Amino acid sequence: MDSESEVPDSQPHPLSSQTVDACHDMNSLEDLANRGAWRSVIDKVSRARALSLLHKPHDHLTYLAFNALAFTKLRRFNEASAELDSLEDLDSSHYRYETYPKIYPNRVGSMVPFSLRWLHALIPIKLGQRQQGMDRFYTLLDFVRGKIREKGENNNLGVSLKLWRKREVFVVNCIIGHHLSQKEFGVCLSLMKELLSRDDGSDPLLVSQLGYMQLQIGDLEGAKVSFLKVESEGKNNGSLNEVEFKNLVNRNKALVYLVGKDYVSAVREYEECIERDSADVVAVNNKALCLMYLRDLSDSIKVLESALERVPTVALNETLVVNLCSMYELAYVNHSDIKRTLSNWIARVAPDDFDASCTRT
Repeated sequence: MDSESEVPDSQPHPLSSQTVDACHDMNSLEDLANRGAWRSVIDKVSRARALSLLHKPHDHLTYLAFNALAFTKLRRFNEASAELDSLEDLDSSHYRYETYPKIYPNRVGSMVPFSLRWLHALIPIKLGQRQQGMDRFYTLLDFVRGKIREKGENNNLGVSLKLWRKREVFVVNCIIGHHLSQKEFGVCLSLMKELLSRDDGSDPLLVSQLGYMQLQIGDLEGAKVSFLKVESEGKNNGSLNEVEFKNLVNRNKALVYLVGKDYVSAVREYEECIERDSADVVAVNNKALCLMYLRDLSDSIKVLESALERVPTVALNETLVVNLCSMYELAYVNHSDIKRTLSNWIARVAPDDFDASCTRT
């Protein structure tokens, strides 16, 4: 949840939870969040506030960010909104380091965690106020691109520039996701092509995303061109290691086979992925779906069950569980008992924000 101070930042994730300034008991708070213990995060924030343990302005902002994120993860959006409503304008001077020179000598810039700006855009959409949320997302995108221009002019902030570019991709993907939910494909394609034009146009993940959109609108030939570009130009670009890149290429090929209903060839591509990386959950899930389409329910169930047993922290997501439960319903007369057993296991091992209703028990 880093702030936007002018100090170079090395966090790899656009919503990085590491701040420039240390906060009260920050390691414990981050650990709870990383484990998905969101209820404990809320309890910890409440206790810190009640005992007046937060002394500096950035302490209050950081804890508020964790609290709002925890409420959002638990789908308690009204409470997340109330946290955000307690703030002034995020660009207010109250949230700038230079306003408190005795506390933060020689520091300038905003102390607002980027995650708060993201939540400020997301929460209205979750509360049914889509237009307000989309307007805020586009405002956030302008803000991020302003930071990129600003930091691009300072050669000493290369690491920070890289982080803001990741944030640009993150925000654009958020915007695209919301447009896709409304089937606004033309806007999505324009946004992705614009993002690629800002990059050198060869980031394998971004070009692959363009291919996925092309598949969604039925442009199979366009998708093939995009996937071929990934394979031929993407190896030395982007942030993927060799295994990640090879698996991306295989998954792209498999998608083309899937669209053509060549499930046997798709399974072969996914098996190559899983052989390289057994925790490639996308390949695991899609292999199981292909086997189901081939009417091999027994093996499709085994593939997903094996993944949950082998790498539960990675494989335990709602999409995979929904698919597994669907297979149970097709394969077994007593599927209710089997799903109940799965649901009980999930209750023991899943993070707080896991949506248990996906088991349909």
